[in-house]
Amino acid sequence: MTRSTEIVAGTGPAVLFPGQGSFDGAALRLAHAAHPQVAAVFDRIDTVAVELFSRPLTPLLFGASDIELPKLLADEPWVSQLAIYGSSLAAYRILADHGLRASVLAGHSLGEITALVAAGAFSVEDGARIVARRIMVIAEREDSGGAMAALSTNPDRAGHLVSLIGDPMLSIATENHDTQTVLSGSIGALASVRAITAQLRISYLQLETSYAFHNPALADVAPRYAQFVATLDQRPLTTPVFSPILGRFYEPTEPLAERLAEHLTAPVRFSAAVRELRADGHHTFVEAGGRAVLTSLVSRVAGGDEVTALATLAIAKRDGALQLAGTLAALQAAGLATTDGLSSVRLHLVPDAPADLFEEFWQAHREELAELAANRLKDFLDAGAGARPAARTAPTAPTAPTAPTAPTAHTVAEPRPEAGAVAPQAARPKAPAPGVPGREELLATVRGIYAEALEYPEEVFTADALLEAELGVDSVKQIELLARASRHYGLPTRASDFRLADYGTLDTIVTLISDELGQLTPADETPPAPEPSAAAPVSPLRAKEPAPAHPGREELLATVRGIYAEALEYPEEVFTADALLEAELGVDSVKQIELLARASRHYGLPTRASDFRLADYGTLDTIVTLISDELRQLTPAGEAA
Repeated sequence: MTRSTEIVAGTGPAVLFPGQGSFDGAALRLAHAAHPQVAAVFDRIDTVAVELFSRPLTPLLFGASDIELPKLLADEPWVSQLAIYGSSLAAYRILADHGLRASVLAGHSLGEITALVAAGAFSVEDGARIVARRIMVIAEREDSGGAMAALSTNPDRAGHLVSLIGDPMLSIATENHDTQTVLSGSIGALASVRAITAQLRISYLQLETSYAFHNPALADVAPRYAQFVATLDQRPLTTPVFSPILGRFYEPTEPLAERLAEHLTAPVRFSAAVRELRADGHHTFVEAGGRAVLTSLVSRVAGGDEVTALATLAIAKRDGALQLAGTLAALQAAGLATTDGLSSVRLHLVPDAPADLFEEFWQAHREELAELAANRLKDFLDAGAGARPAARTAPTAPTAPTAPTAPTAHTVAEPRPEAGAVAPQAARPKAPAPGVPGREELLATVRGIYAEALEYPEEVFTADALLEAELGVDSVKQIELLARASRHYGLPTRASDFRLADYGTLDTIVTLISDELGQLTPADETPPAPEPSAAAPVSPLRAKEPAPAHPGREELLATVRGIYAEALEYPEEVFTADALLEAELGVDSVKQIELLARASRHYGLPTRASDFRLADYGTLDTIVTLISDELRQLTPAGEAA
């Protein structure tokens, strides 16, 4: 069995849509920040949420506080269901807008509705109505309570347990793989199951769900559910959809009302579905949704077979990155997705526009649009908004280098020249300075550094690929990668007001590194570094001025709290010493960097090393400790070498 980002040759990717429990709030927020499709999908779901429940979903999912599945389940039942549906559909839209053309779609439980919407059977809004009505008809039952539990045993043994207990509310809900079967039933029936499995040494895990889905007891509400679905506008499928519940493909124009009603009572035979798709020649499975649950199940079902299972809205345990980026990179490297520049333009301007219609529009009006953009940019620059950054100053010694001057807040990146055009002379030097590697060598080296760190194929790092928007590399990771490349070339630490946003492609990063290398003083002109005193530990910081009297901890906390509150326009009282800046107060990593730099400047602290880890300082308490320690380490001027 192969579980890597290398695509195994086959008939094309099968896209899987997860069901209950498949919500990852942190991953969804990362995707929301990098991909406009997420907001576009949830905007459409919000219209249904307001229509049916008088409140939108978006503020809850993307507000100041992070939210995970337990909080959703504590809310009204529809909240978790629409969040799962929207997450999966948004992930699929991102994949599709990057050129993925699935050969088959399949859903697990609730995910089968999402698969049908992705295949064009219903609109996004009607899909949300179907999901909402599904939970509403169950909630209307007198004995609507219930739960679901996963057992570490095969379906046959689980079936014997169900027969032994003899409760009409207890049934097999899903067959995930040979050593995991999910039961659905009343709280009392599942308590009996738990007692018996404990004696048999079968592991028992209660799932995070609102109700007992896929249960024969729901047969009484199925007709009402079917009647509702039949009132909606159904369209022919544009992509094949395989049903793990029905055990077959849907017909393109098959009436879906009765089929969806059957979902309420019938079990999900996911393992059988994966085996059938494998038998049909599918080797690559992409999960569109949260937590990578199906990604893991596919690998378990495949056993020793060679398959590739790729996740999207899940966080990698290795580095905390969004797995969607690596999946897109792998699909692009295999020729199953694209990095089309026109697609990026569409996503930033009109993300809801179909790709084929936007391409037709672009071809008809591209000259007019290019002329309009050029004129507006010229007006913008003429108004003084495009002032170039000041020239950088070369450092005088490697022990205390002068950081290069960062671009100003109003800097406008040079527009890329059309193919065949000559780039403006100010954009980059005609030739590297003596001793500086050539541009192609720099690009190859930086590409290798980034690819190795992210475990992406090198070929996805084209010079103009947008690191965040196209490759999913968030700002914190970009800081780390740029620091790694800078250390490779021995470059000094940059100023604290350095604007990462100005360097969003390898092309701009290579220009930055080339410029900085050209400005470094040749080694034979560099005065020798002073030896550190043997009597005292070497500090990673150097003082430019004599150290001020060291303030007490309470004074430091009060000052830093005031700086953060003023900058964010928050009440000071929310900044308790142990409040998590991102998870509880919604201060993202980029803003945290800016705020820490502001507090450091207040105390006259020098720039920190390029490998400084912001993640270690997520509360005011840790920040105050950092500043206090750094103030103590400043060397008094009278003792400087």
